[in-house]
Amino acid sequence: MPWLRKKKCDFCELLHAQADKVLEGLDALYIWAEGADGKTRGKVKEIEQEADELRRILIEELNQTFVTPFDREDIFSLSRAIDDVMDYADRTVDEMEIYEVNPNPFIIEMIDILRKAARELKDAIRLIQKYPNIALEHATKAKAFENEMEKAYHRALANLFKGTDTVYMLKMREIYRHLSNAADRGDEAANLIGDIVVKMT
Repeated sequence: MPWLRKKKCDFCELLHAQADKVLEGLDALYIWAEGADGKTRGKVKEIEQEADELRRILIEELNQTFVTPFDREDIFSLSRAIDDVMDYADRTVDEMEIYEVNPNPFIIEMIDILRKAARELKDAIRLIQKYPNIALEHATKAKAFENEMEKAYHRALANLFKGTDTVYMLKMREIYRHLSNAADRGDEAANLIGDIVVKMT
């Protein structure tokens, strides 16, 4: 029966393309934060839209494919977690523009932590099918960066609450929270990779 045939689609490649796009977006975000370059901000938005398109393609392929390399719910959830990292990063810049606040060393540090975690996630996904145990090592490293982000987040808050401008404090707390949430979604992606590896081995 034709409908039972396996549709040729490499979901690992699609997930890797998503992770690669997120890393590209975080690199652009880091450049923007270091220099507050308006042109780079436009690049972040462009990359976020490209990342959304990759997720739409993956979902469409998932809906049309009968056989997948691992659990289809895991594929869907991993794709969503990866996409959420980019969404939070893009939203951070949106809100900074709305609140009319500029990047500071704490924001730059937190974005850099996100970049490092994204590199580990990208490598984990690249290796998950052929070398699952090595992929798990990269996922574990990505989780470690979430812990690093938690420490950076609390340092940023501690410094922020030394100030006296209540409105500024509320604005910056929201920005810090967005970056912390992005790290949480990266941590969720790492957890999902771990679950997939356990099921595979």
